[in-house]
Amino acid sequence: MHPTNFTPALGWPQLTGAYDLAVRLLTREKTWRSALLDQLAPSGDDVILDVGCGTGTFALLVKEAVPNARVVGLDPDPAVLEIAAGKACQAGVEIEWRQAFAHEADRYGDPFTKVVSSLVFHQVPMEEKRRGIAAMVGAVRSGGEVHIADYARQRSRLMRALFGLVQRLDGFENTEPNARGAMEAILADLEPGSGHPRRVFRTPTGEISLFRLEVAPALQNRLAPPVTGGSRETS
Repeated sequence: MHPTNFTPALGWPQLTGAYDLAVRLLTREKTWRSALLDQLAPSGDDVILDVGCGTGTFALLVKEAVPNARVVGLDPDPAVLEIAAGKACQAGVEIEWRQAFAHEADRYGDPFTKVVSSLVFHQVPMEEKRRGIAAMVGAVRSGGEVHIADYARQRSRLMRALFGLVQRLDGFENTEPNARGAMEAILADLEPGSGHPRRVFRTPTGEISLFRLEVAPALQNRLAPPVTGGSRETS
């Protein structure tokens, strides 16, 4: 068991420093991150939250593409946030970094227009997958968008076998539901149609799928916690 209450990058704290190189070599990173950026379509008016931002690669990609956008990175791991902050400083861009879990994404009250996550939810338990995605929906303002890139259903024997490397690093219990279609099911339950990936990329470590969810007021109302408190009597 990991000495933390989250799964570190590459599964173990000792491997965090190698994360960027591993993702670059083993996931066709440039291809799927570029597609995710195109799908996100950031503009200068956007306020974007990157949930599970890790070492900040995608947050930096967004900020460099659209310097006027406000970008916030969120991750529970202080080690990767330190790396992310260093990369932003070296690039000369301003990004706000926050230490928190995905399920805490909706606790800040920022007017996020878009919320994005990449390579996060395959690492977390089923309940945290549901809570984290629900918090992403809650964090974006009505009419905004949620974008996710992750290992989802592995649709062939070859991709299933290649995904085994990810499972050995990040743990079978949390990754297996993704391989069997948990992401598709969670998103479809929130909004019919959103469980179908927009694009799927075959990589040396399995298939990475891109999802997009448009957040309507009705969906946020359905996910909002019930109002508590005593009833008020009228005379």
